[in-house]
Amino acid sequence: MAEQTSPDRTDDNITLDAQDDRWEWRRKIRANPRKLLIYRIGIGVLGGILIIAAPLTGWLPGPGGIPLFIAGLAVLASEFEWAQRLLYRVKDWVKALTTWTGKQPAWLKVLGTVALFVCVLVAIWLYLAVLGVPGWLPDSWESFLHKLPLLE
Repeated sequence: MAEQTSPDRTDDNITLDAQDDRWEWRRKIRANPRKLLIYRIGIGVLGGILIIAAPLTGWLPGPGGIPLFIAGLAVLASEFEWAQRLLYRVKDWVKALTTWTGKQPAWLKVLGTVALFVCVLVAIWLYLAVLGVPGWLPDSWESFLHKLPLLE
C-alpha cells in the first residue's frame, strides 16, 4: 500500500505541486500541459460559480449559501494552494467554534437553539412576505399563513 502524505502547505505556489496530488487520474492530467490548463480553468470556473451562488442563495431559508461557499472553496482548494490555505483556516475556525459551543452550559445552548429557530422562522416569514404564499401548500396552511401580518 502506498504511503499517504499530506500536501505541503508551507510553499506559496498558486497551484498545487505534482507531489501534493494523491489521485492517479489527476497525476495523468498533470502530465499533459494542455489537459492541465483546461482542467484548471474548469476547476476555477466551477469553484467560482459555487462561490458566486453562495450570496445569491444566502437569503433562502435554511443554511443558505454557507454550504455552497464551502463547496466552492473545496473545489478551488483541490487545485489552488491559496484556496487550500483559506479552506484550512475556515476548518480551523469551525473547529474552534464547535469546541467553544461544546463548553457552554446547557441553558445557553438551548437559548442559542431557540434564537436560531426564531431567526429561521422570521426568514421564512420575510420570504413569504416578499414572494407571497405559494399556491401548492395545503389549504389549511394557506389560510393560516394569510392570517399573519404582511401575508394577507
